[in-house]
Amino acid sequence: MILSNIISKAFGKIANTKFPKFIQKFINFSYTKLMSVDLSEFQNIDKFNSLNELFTRSLIKPREFDLSEKSIISPVDSFVTEMGKLNKEKLLQIKGMEYSVIELLTKDITYLNRILDGDYANFYLSPKDYHRYHIPCDLEIKKVIHIAGKLYPVNFIYLKKKLNLFIENERVIIEALTEDKKVVYLVLVGALNVGKMILSFEPKINTNTEADKVKIYNYENLFLKKGESFGYFEMGSTIVAIFEKDLIELEDIKNKNVKFGDLIAKFK
Repeated sequence: MILSNIISKAFGKIANTKFPKFIQKFINFSYTKLMSVDLSEFQNIDKFNSLNELFTRSLIKPREFDLSEKSIISPVDSFVTEMGKLNKEKLLQIKGMEYSVIELLTKDITYLNRILDGDYANFYLSPKDYHRYHIPCDLEIKKVIHIAGKLYPVNFIYLKKKLNLFIENERVIIEALTEDKKVVYLVLVGALNVGKMILSFEPKINTNTEADKVKIYNYENLFLKKGESFGYFEMGSTIVAIFEKDLIELEDIKNKNVKFGDLIAKFK
């Protein structure tokens, strides 16, 4: 087994351990201070019985966001490390580091030709962020591809030095269609520490378990509404959102912090 995966499994066991109340309170308090975690929208720190419960915390009340049909919202609280247009099949991991969308999504996707020269954005979740992910616009889920792999860190140090990081890391690819049958891909990229990506609509997916495995799940009549939660990362990671060519106009969000619910694009 790959070392990063072994480390992530071990950390996952610690993160899921429910320590005695006074010890857990100290762990939670220390983590929030060290990582500058803002809990103003969440339960009190005493309510989290494990570190993983703190990582995967849910909002106390729903956030407001633009409900218009034209708007596309951020699926997560994150920092946008890259965005723009694909150069045919090429997109950026970070400035100066190009990779292939075919290798990212694999040949098992259905709509490759429709995303060439399309738009994309990379959303990096740090350890301080809210870790649940939400649907950016009304979508019909057609397919999920789970690709087992490594669990390198996805922070800036690794983004700048590790070529093909997103391709080598474990990922869950969501293939979806808008109401107008236009194509959207959401790629959940695993990372060091825990390495779990949870999909609420597909409990069969169990990440950081088997290396070199590809599993495909197909769906009919699975519709999710904009803003709906569909799962969470256990620890920080990245989502790559890819849109069909000439479908959207991205806002200027590169190198900016965005929150779930913020406007990131509009349909043309």
